[in-house]
Amino acid sequence: MRAYERMLNYIKIWTTSDSSSESVPSTSRQFDLARILVEEMKKLGIEDAHVDDKCYVYGTLPAKKGYEDKTKLGFIAHLDTSEDMSGQNVNPQIIENYDGKDINLGESGRVIKVSDFEHLKDFKGRTLITTDGSTLLGADDKAGISEIVTAIEYLVNNPEIKHGDIKIGFTPDEEIGRGADLFNVEKFGAKYAYTIDGGIMGELQYENFNAAAAKITIQGR
Repeated sequence: MRAYERMLNYIKIWTTSDSSSESVPSTSRQFDLARILVEEMKKLGIEDAHVDDKCYVYGTLPAKKGYEDKTKLGFIAHLDTSEDMSGQNVNPQIIENYDGKDINLGESGRVIKVSDFEHLKDFKGRTLITTDGSTLLGADDKAGISEIVTAIEYLVNNPEIKHGDIKIGFTPDEEIGRGADLFNVEKFGAKYAYTIDGGIMGELQYENFNAAAAKITIQGR
């Protein structure tokens, strides 16, 4: 399955997090995608794939024979989508052979303007997937999840590619700044890991966004 095909399946699943909730995960619906991912991973041969009681998904693609001592690498993405707009009943639109101009989002009246996002011109002639304007698309970060699962499938289907253990982690509540709170780094077991979450094709970022927040109450007249 192609990565975009997986993404089109995943975005149908409502996984919006909730900053007003004190539970972990902040919404139980995030488990819906987590459980689907566990089953997909098991079908790909990830025998230890599982989701814990806090909605963190873990799994390992075992090293090839003779490569068991190689550096363990990890790939991470988040399950939830932003609460800034509805993530329910997502209806994507697929734009083939994009003309490089402004993009009308369905019948919503909303427009993605090239004047606001100049890099859109670089995608002329490509196939784009967008929301219809009534909901979020949810590509943040279901695109990242799709890329990771598809990469794992590729490695499984091409056994001549040698590698050490590859660790997989999918986390809840990233959009509300809590995604790393209960992530079990020791259990994950990777020496180095990459978060697959947005950016221009071919770009590798090394800065860290920590999602820190502060609440200030001012009393006075």
